This record gives sequence, structure tokens and C-alpha cells, in this order.
Amino acid sequence: MTLHSHQYIERHTGIVRNERLIGDALIRLIYHPLRERSGWLFRQLTGARASRALALLNYDSALACRVLGNRRFLDEAGFDPTECVDPPERLDTARKVFERRIRYWECRPMPGCRAAVVSPADARVLVGSLDATRQFFIKEKFFSFEELLGGANRHWQDAFAGGDFAIFRLTPDKYHYNHLPVAGQVVAIETIDGHYHSCNPDAVVRMVTPYSKNRRTVTLIDTDVEKGTGVGLVAMIEVIAMMIGDVVQCYSDHHYDAPQPIAKGDFLHKGQPKSLYRPGSSTDILLFQRGRVRFADDLLANQQRRDVQSRFSRGFQTPMIETDLKVRSLLAMACTDSPQS
Repeated sequence: MTLHSHQYIERHTGIVRNERLIGDALIRLIYHPLRERSGWLFRQLTGARASRALALLNYDSALACRVLGNRRFLDEAGFDPTECVDPPERLDTARKVFERRIRYWECRPMPGCRAAVVSPADARVLVGSLDATRQFFIKEKFFSFEELLGGANRHWQDAFAGGDFAIFRLTPDKYHYNHLPVAGQVVAIETIDGHYHSCNPDAVVRMVTPYSKNRRTVTLIDTDVEKGTGVGLVAMIEVIAMMIGDVVQCYSDHHYDAPQPIAKGDFLHKGQPKSLYRPGSSTDILLFQRGRVRFADDLLANQQRRDVQSRFSRGFQTPMIETDLKVRSLLAMACTDSPQS
């Protein structure tokens, strides 16, 4: 394996895969220590204007349509036209491929158990704890908890202190709709301004706590309500990364029909589409209250493997192996000894 290699575990097969990190050389150039020390230049390169320019170059230009929209790119991205709502001939640019809709109700089955928490995206996941006494404590390596929810939201911080979290890294080839991991009522939704740092593993390791510095949307959901999942308060944080212009809130109760923005007081159904990232790589973070969920055993076991090469493991000197999982697949279960179980 080379210095710049990165591997993950494919959940449904258990196979260790090598990841081809798109734009890897560019990321290493931007996040070179010399550029990070040049504060003004680094801020410009990770700002909204640069992010939009890179997105235009990669996904909207005529060159991108020819290079990225061809069959070779689609094959390398694992694009499956049989999953798509729209016929393949309509997906004739990279942007259209990345913003594709799929028949998730058929090709992304969801556990029927009410107490199940599901993945919000087709993504590579790491799980962790905010409690220093827990085995999978990795606080401060990916985000500053105090910053993540916004400095003014101290009551939110108190609610999740000592709890658990999951980080979902959406690579550029992925299906880019986010779905609800739980059912419940919206307590609050807020967009917090910030930069557009990349979620490439190299950038994450170099920056340390980049996710709490990026522009992001925080949705707080109370699941201890009638027809809710029953895992307490859940924070779903959609982190806008490099080459992502925005995340569009477009909740649908049925398939992709009649998409609506999300507002305080709305009841959201588990597994339904919540939002859409504009093309590029991006990240979802889920926060759970202390003692309310237990992550799936295979995710915990995969994360500790020492025979898989990960840039996160090398950068943070502890095993951190991602598992590639599908949207709406099992992430965790409600703890049976929790107050609301």
C-alpha cells in the first residue's frame, strides 16, 4: 500500500476496498502546510467563492459533461441505472448523475423495527462517543463538540453531553439525497455559517475538527413522541464541504413527491428524503443523547480492524476504519434500558 492509499470495508460483502479519492492531488495542494500558514490565501481557497468555482469547473462545464458524464466515469462510480427514477439518457451530465433520484423504496430496504435508527445516506461511516470513559471515544478528532452545534446553543450542548455520534462521509460518486435516520418532531432547524473545507481524509487529518468549522445545517428532532423512534433527542447535522454550494431541504412524505422545506413542529417519517446536497463530497453527523442507542456490532468491529489501511488511522494513531453502508440500512438500535424504552 502506498502512503496516500485509503481503504474501507464494504458492509454487504465484508470486502476491503481501495478508495480512489477524486481530486486527491488538488486537496493535498490546498492543504499543504505552507498554504495553511498563509491565512488569507487558505481562507480564500476554502471559501464559498472558490467552492462554487470548483463545482462549476468539475460538474457544470462543457469539459465536465464530456469527461465526467461518460460511461467510464459512470462505471467507476458504481452507477446503477436500474435504481434510478429517471431514464439513463436523461442523466447526461455529471451534475445530473450526482443529483439523481433512486427508487429507494425498492432498492434501499429499511428495517421494520420502530426502535431501529437507520443510515441517513449512502456513505462511509465512523462512530464514536463524547464520553472519555468509552472505548470508542474519538472526540475532538473530527469536530469540536462545543462549536459544532453553534456557540449560542448551549442548551443543545447540554442535551448531548457524553452521548454518541456517527459521521457519514459522502464521496462524490454517491447518491446525494439525505434521508431521515429517525422518526420524530422537529424541535429546531438552523443554518450555521462557516467555511467549505474538504472532507477528503487528508484534509480532515491535517485540519483537525474541520466539520465544526464548515457551513452546516443543524436539525434537532424529538423522537420521544407518538409514532417516534424513541431514542431521545437526535441532532442531524448536514455539513457543506468543498464544491458543495448548499444543502437544499426538500422533505417528502412519499417518494420524492411534493418536496417541502422543513420547519419547527413538523413530524418527519423515518427513511424519507430530507435534503439534497449539491454535487461534490459532503458529510452528515448524527448526535445522540447518552445511553439512548447502541451501534450495530459489525460497525463497531470493523472500525477496530488493524489489517485495513486508513488515512484516519495513520493520521490519528488509532484504528479508524470506515464501513461503506447504504441509506436506510441499520445503524443502531434503541437501548432497552433507556428511560423511554
